[in-house]
Amino acid sequence: MTMDMTATTMNVAQAPIHAPAATSNVARAQKAGKEFEGVFLTQMLGQMFSGLTTDGPFGGGQGESMFRSLMLDEYGKQISAQGGIGLAKNVTAELIKHQEAAQQAQDASAAKTAPSVSDKSVPSAGSAP
Repeated sequence: MTMDMTATTMNVAQAPIHAPAATSNVARAQKAGKEFEGVFLTQMLGQMFSGLTTDGPFGGGQGESMFRSLMLDEYGKQISAQGGIGLAKNVTAELIKHQEAAQQAQDASAAKTAPSVSDKSVPSAGSAP
């Protein structure tokens, strides 16, 4: 069973890239920070467990190896929910900083495109309306 990788990569390359929308919602930034920390911890725990075999006193076997990723995902989420390693706080601060910068850039571009009072034509005193 072979797959044409050129067609797959071409579809990915043609997909439009969207910039993240700026928002001042701190709760969403905090949630994203916690989720990022949970994923990071899951990956770190996955590396810790990678050399362990599943054949033990309880026989683990293939079932244990299949569900280990789910267990590690939950471990990562729980560690993050209990305070984690401090990564979520830093990620949240960076997200908020980038959102504020994006909002300022958006406000500046809106100010440039908005018509000013001097741009409007003022009828002269001698002309009829």
